[in-house]
Amino acid sequence: MRAGRPRSAADPSIALLQALQHEHGDDLLRYALRHTRDRGQAEDVVQETFARAWRHPLAVSGSSGSARAWLFTVARNLIVDEVRSARHRREIAVESVPEQAVGDQADALLDRILLSDALTALSPDHRAVLLEAYWGGRSVHEIAERLGVPEGTVKSRLHYGMRALRLALQERGVTR
Repeated sequence: MRAGRPRSAADPSIALLQALQHEHGDDLLRYALRHTRDRGQAEDVVQETFARAWRHPLAVSGSSGSARAWLFTVARNLIVDEVRSARHRREIAVESVPEQAVGDQADALLDRILLSDALTALSPDHRAVLLEAYWGGRSVHEIAERLGVPEGTVKSRLHYGMRALRLALQERGVTR
């Protein structure tokens, strides 16, 4: 086949490939399935076998034995090559995906300790409002009702509490 020129249905190699697939395709799939024990891999072997037959029609039709023997030899070689490959030795088929590895939690723990220390440096009023808003997820209205203070006071304490927290963190080496 010349590069850039697609083969037509009238091409003899296409007719040969169709005849080979019709005559030997099912047997070749059973052979590959018996040796790989994996349907997807067996189908890949059969597909690659016929692709090689298509690329080398003279080898198939001109082989000293039958075309069937050539196809099964190619399939066997593909299976053996896969078993010998490094990829096959590294891959292990599993029924379910294993648990994901959990990263080191030391940084998160240190961040929590640092933040806890900085929060203790705040006044109790500022700390209470910040905890309710950011860790409790409550709105200004909910915080005001919960703490028994006006909404404006909650807003003011949030503003000044965040400023004080930022300063406390900067004093502990957290810079921005």
